[in-house]
Amino acid sequence: RTLWEKAKDVAIKNGSSVPPKPRVIVKVERKKFPYDDFVEVEALEPPAPCSEYAQNKIPNHYKNSSIVHPSILSVRNGKLTDAVAQFKPTGWTDLRMDWDTDLLDVPAEFPYFKRSRDSVRSYITTLFNSEVTMYDGAMGTMIQKQGKWLDEAAFRGERFANITQNVKGNNDLLTLTQPSVIKDIYLGYLRGGSRLIGTNTFSGTSIAQADYKLESIVYELNYAAARLAREACDEITREDPTKPRFVVGACGPTNRTGSISPSVEDSSIRNVTFDELVTAYYEQVVGLMDGGADILIVETIFDTLNAKAALYAIGEYLEHAQVDVPVFVSGTLVDLSGRTLSGQTTEAFYASIRHAKPMCVGLNCALGAQQMVPFVKRLAACAECFVHVYSNAGLPNAMGGYDDTPEDMARYNEEFFRNKWLNMVGGCCGSTPAHIAAMKALLVEKQYEPRKLPPKRRPKMWLSGLEDLVVDDIYNHLGMPFLNVGERCNVAGSIQFKKLIMASKYGEAMDVAKKQVVDGAHVIDINVDDGMLDGLAAMQKFVKIAVTEPEVAKVPFMLDASKFEIVLAGLKWCQGKAIVNSISLKVGEALFKEHATLLRKHGAAVVVMAFDEQGQAATADEKIRICKRSYDILVNEVRFPPEDIIFDPNVLTIGTGMEEHANYGIDFITATKVIKEQCPFVKISGGISNLSFGFRGVNKIRESIHSVFLHHAIVESGMDMGIVNSHEMIPFYEVDADLKELSEDLVFNRNPNATEKMMERTLKEKELIEQRKKGGNVEVQAKVDSWRDKTYDERLSYSLINGITEFIDKDVEEARLNASKPLEVIEGPLMKGMNIVGDLFGVGKMFLPQVIKSARVMKKAVAYLLPFMEKEKREKMIAEGKDPDAVSADDTSAFAGTFLIATVKGDVHDIGKNIVAVVLGCNNYKVYDIGVMVPCDKILDEAQRLNVDVIGLSGLITPSLDEMVTVAKEMQKRGMTQPLLIGGATTSKMHTAVKIAPSYFSPIHPVIHVLDASRSVTVVSSLLGESKTEYVESISEEYEEMREDYYAGLENRSYLSLAKAIEKRKIIDFVASPPPPAPKKLGVTVVTKSIEEVIPYIDWNPFFQTWELRGRYPNRGFPKIFNDDKVGPEAKKLYDDACNMMNHIIKTKCLQLRGVVGLYPANTVGTEDVEVYADETRTAVQATFCMLRQQAESDVVKEYLSLADFVAPKDSGIPDYLGMFAVACFGCDEEGAKFEAMQDDYSKIMVQALADRLVEAFAEVVHKDIRMELWGYAPDESLSEADLLKVKYQGIRPAPGYPSQPDHTEKTTMWSLMNVFEKTGIELSESLSMMPASSVSALVFAHKESEYFAVGQVAKDQVDNYAARKGMNVEDVERWLSPILSYDRK
Repeated sequence: RTLWEKAKDVAIKNGSSVPPKPRVIVKVERKKFPYDDFVEVEALEPPAPCSEYAQNKIPNHYKNSSIVHPSILSVRNGKLTDAVAQFKPTGWTDLRMDWDTDLLDVPAEFPYFKRSRDSVRSYITTLFNSEVTMYDGAMGTMIQKQGKWLDEAAFRGERFANITQNVKGNNDLLTLTQPSVIKDIYLGYLRGGSRLIGTNTFSGTSIAQADYKLESIVYELNYAAARLAREACDEITREDPTKPRFVVGACGPTNRTGSISPSVEDSSIRNVTFDELVTAYYEQVVGLMDGGADILIVETIFDTLNAKAALYAIGEYLEHAQVDVPVFVSGTLVDLSGRTLSGQTTEAFYASIRHAKPMCVGLNCALGAQQMVPFVKRLAACAECFVHVYSNAGLPNAMGGYDDTPEDMARYNEEFFRNKWLNMVGGCCGSTPAHIAAMKALLVEKQYEPRKLPPKRRPKMWLSGLEDLVVDDIYNHLGMPFLNVGERCNVAGSIQFKKLIMASKYGEAMDVAKKQVVDGAHVIDINVDDGMLDGLAAMQKFVKIAVTEPEVAKVPFMLDASKFEIVLAGLKWCQGKAIVNSISLKVGEALFKEHATLLRKHGAAVVVMAFDEQGQAATADEKIRICKRSYDILVNEVRFPPEDIIFDPNVLTIGTGMEEHANYGIDFITATKVIKEQCPFVKISGGISNLSFGFRGVNKIRESIHSVFLHHAIVESGMDMGIVNSHEMIPFYEVDADLKELSEDLVFNRNPNATEKMMERTLKEKELIEQRKKGGNVEVQAKVDSWRDKTYDERLSYSLINGITEFIDKDVEEARLNASKPLEVIEGPLMKGMNIVGDLFGVGKMFLPQVIKSARVMKKAVAYLLPFMEKEKREKMIAEGKDPDAVSADDTSAFAGTFLIATVKGDVHDIGKNIVAVVLGCNNYKVYDIGVMVPCDKILDEAQRLNVDVIGLSGLITPSLDEMVTVAKEMQKRGMTQPLLIGGATTSKMHTAVKIAPSYFSPIHPVIHVLDASRSVTVVSSLLGESKTEYVESISEEYEEMREDYYAGLENRSYLSLAKAIEKRKIIDFVASPPPPAPKKLGVTVVTKSIEEVIPYIDWNPFFQTWELRGRYPNRGFPKIFNDDKVGPEAKKLYDDACNMMNHIIKTKCLQLRGVVGLYPANTVGTEDVEVYADETRTAVQATFCMLRQQAESDVVKEYLSLADFVAPKDSGIPDYLGMFAVACFGCDEEGAKFEAMQDDYSKIMVQALADRLVEAFAEVVHKDIRMELWGYAPDESLSEADLLKVKYQGIRPAPGYPSQPDHTEKTTMWSLMNVFEKTGIELSESLSMMPASSVSALVFAHKESEYFAVGQVAKDQVDNYAARKGMNVEDVERWLSPILSYDRK
């Protein structure tokens, strides 16, 4: 018996479900068409690019000066100006770029070659077919062999002697500074046997040269490197014209990767874009060709996306220049796994770049020849063009050197020669001219023949992810010659996937993609088309993450969108060969050609829909007509490879009951066969789920229809692929007999009652499903109880604990009807539920967001009951003869205690206050929240009027600390007895103990710092409970010890005098390190941004801190917090809620971002203040910013900093500038009030928390705009959002009132200078808190040596000096600087 039969018997015996019977897979023969009988013929040349110049082998004219395409002229503009100044070490007196003349007049046949007369492509073809041709060896190795004389000074040369950055190691620069070294290396290889020489331009892009701040000379580097090589090649060619030498312009990989994230936290981050790579490579190519290159090579490719960008740039150049230049490509497999750094196999690498029609492809670097053997064998087996290798001289030894001798290297490469795998060979790291000569000698001695090109074979669609996939050879998991395109990563086809993408849960969305691959998908369709999504951003983010997931990225992608710009954006992040879905003639012939041309250049296969200008094809004739027209345009005009065309003739819905839909199935099958006959080598695809849309909900029926349809479409008509759910597919032979007949009737429209009969069968299947659900004979399932089946009091508790408001009115009403009075519902099930919430919160089993949600439920429940309670109370009082309107609204007898809370005068921040109010309210405390900016007298008057048990003060800005001291002192004067609680971001236990408590603390009315909202319940309950005495005593002892430690520390702390601190200030050499250039736009600029624009710049970590969710190591921070065992699940829920609220904000436009930027001429005067001038004459002073300097003495600190240090002194005569901005998020108060009116504290606090995050993100974006555009001192900055948050940019933006400038009064100078209120509506309170609360302001310093620091505590001499400079009373200055005074003020 089989294993299945045994398992079946065991299941029956145990009464469990019988396992499904294993499938027997029988392969179905592929439908053949006449062109499938392809006769292979011998190939004499590699496939050439589709341009007429390459196809016809038109010789390059080498008259580069005649090439005047605007893009090429733009690169050259201003680059070649003075031969002597730019290229003095070379001795050049001209700036020629035409290389069409030779000194020798040679015969017009091989082996001779004459530029502009002969085709390089033709010559190299003959050469590579006749011998294994020698390339050169390592450039870096030969440079290192120069010895110690090649030091920093030598690298700089005369021209770059005075630059500030180090350049040793920038080998490309030696082309300009030590050209004789480079030319001698070229000549050494040429005399060693090299027929082709690679230029010294491995790092010759602006991206790579940015490390040395030499981006501006990239064109020169490439021009000079190619020209030197040209001279060397011509010199050796003159010695023996039968062996002409060729210059190969080398394009290296750059030091950045398009496929790999530089961040371990966020795999969607990149430090370079495809377009940036294209721009950089294009500039390099222009320089190489102008310098005289014959061939171009993209080499040492460890990320294929970089190679595709280089090839795209080369293609654009060749199109602009209208010339034919052969292109070689050389990949690098980083280890013995045989994969590139970005994860591709050898075959996948070739399939990904094959569209560019390289003349020669190969491998170089990373490995020695011995290690390369299996990979070269695989490449030689699959490449349609010539093949090369230039390996390292073995693997690096312990000292980083290479040990293979010339003889070793020749011997190890012999394996390649013997097997005829190569057409060109050279050396990489560790190789020298001697190594090249040894390999050449071996080839001559043993007369090894080169690799023969493979025969011309039938064109096939060859896709790739990390692995390659030949579509024409594929069989799916059911044995069908059919490519499964997974449909589940489509927001329109999968509710689960849509929810994940809408909630930005891209990590979980990857799991959906992985499962498709496991279930049998060969290609993954990616579609993020949704009106509520930014499709462009979502597509790019998904693809960028997906390419880093090996289990997903191993298969090719189908990029699917209704907008062409979305698929094109996704394509630019795919290193493999992808499919684009879709284009069509619907947009008109001109745009159709444009789209198709772009996709051909990117190497993508394409789905072409059967649409044209008149609409969608429905009948077979229409499908055939439109597809044939599209094919002719693509193949004959766009020169699109026919094997890369996929037609989708529109799978339309059948079984609708409408007669005009009845033939949709048979029409598709009929059209498929004819299209395949008329359009050789194309593929046919379709979205299969469309077919059975009328039967949705009954999966067995749908998949049976699909199985029948696909069987006939594949076997009889040659359908190749489709978008399917692989996991649900049913083999044709497993379809129930009756369903098979019904499905064929439906698909082929054989029976006018087919739809009706299928509907009857569908109803029968639904009945079977219901039987299974009810435990019928088919399958018994245990009933799962729902919480909705419980009693009303249990349902209320469940709703409270889980924060569910959906059923609250219904359940409360049921509870009210079963109670003798409404109050019983509150005192009974509602308080029971809230008590459970309080207990769970107290032991850390519930978290703050959950508690806030519970409070929302409680508020809604109480709000529902209030009218009934008021009515009952009035009726009772009237019955007793009392006036119902005379009842005190302040009756608090039903509460555990009363609590008054306020944000102190001048401070507008209230998120923390609101959370405390909700948390205490959840624990049955009556909370009086009297708002923000509340003066001391009002706080105390209200507390006395209401006779509250406890008072709480909240504040965020530093002046609030002083106001809290004032409140405490006033409470003492009034003889009040309520305990005073202190909380807020700037407060601390130490400040409370040292500054506030001494003014009021007693055993009756202690002053206590509350770290966060979750502690407030414990503190208040302790103060109002029986253990108050012991609790207060412990606090008193702790605070006394803290005060003793604080004052003891002051005794040991010493401060430099201000004069001494100034002596030890940071002194920047503004001559050697000049200030950034003048801003592009001086003066004031009003700035606005949409919410969508700033979302990518949100720092989510403070958001979770607001809600008191903190992950533990190693899961601290966003998004690692989601992995935390304790808070992770709740953090995910909170984040989902935040994303939903963000969608609400975007949709309703309830929040707006507005601000102002100011950029002004400025200089430091004296050493401590910065003057701002009206204009560049610097005569009229508009404002003066007074700075504070560090004074606390330290063994570590060498420089005592002030912000004034970062601006050039006025007496230096060097012009400098100062920036500033103020930004705010408007609308939060109004939106919060709406939620508060709906008893929804959770949403109110959520809006406030998000407003804070949005304005911080807005500030980040504004600062970026200042750097790149408004000021423009960093126009080429390309930092990721994550790097911005890590402050990796140049310059700083310290805020007044914060550590680098802890004086809030400087805001008044900013507000006056920029007219902030008038231009934006951002106000300053009397304590200089910004209104609205979600506001940020900052000064902007641009010098590269500016840095963040904390002023720390300051001494009396600086305070006196500061007051004099500002024209203020010392007492007023001390009040504002109170938190940082090193002494007690009077």
